[in-house]
Amino acid sequence: MTRTAAGTWLGALLVAALPVVGQETAPPSPAAVGGSTAVVETPKGSFTIRLLPAVAPNHVAHFIKTARAGGFDGTTFHRIIAGGIIQGGDPLSKDPGKASSYGTGGLGLLKAEFSDLPFLKGTVAAVRRPSSVDSAGNQFFVCVNDQPSLKGQYTVFGEVTSGIEVVEQISLTPVDGQTATERVEMKVTIQAP
Repeated sequence: MTRTAAGTWLGALLVAALPVVGQETAPPSPAAVGGSTAVVETPKGSFTIRLLPAVAPNHVAHFIKTARAGGFDGTTFHRIIAGGIIQGGDPLSKDPGKASSYGTGGLGLLKAEFSDLPFLKGTVAAVRRPSSVDSAGNQFFVCVNDQPSLKGQYTVFGEVTSGIEVVEQISLTPVDGQTATERVEMKVTIQAP
């Protein structure tokens, strides 16, 4: 299935957002979530994510709540696999002094919401701890190219609809192993339909 075909049928589905695990306030209303997009601004350019509440309502609600609270602003894309994925959103990555802990923060907040969606170029999914499928949170990754081996292992909650060339540019960030050696900070803004 092509990204366009997947986006077309997914865009037609509407479901109410469910409460996020441990969330004290009500999640955004279905009207506020359905059709929402996230604009991710970086020094290398911006890209837009269409959020998919019909596929992963808790993850979408958490992403929106975190973005609106400024939780992603100043975090970095700290893990890069060239031609594979870019990973960011760790709240610890706001502090350059905590670089050795990047990848460990903001997890353990959400249970998995697996789907049958393929991991195509531009797919946005939740990072989790290797030892627990129910350990997602603030961190997310974007597929730079198709990653069929990831299907059923991570929760898909969005897809890049514009700016995939920026994602590709971020994936060229110099690394030491898989750790970015340059800070590529982000700011995330939610746009309601």
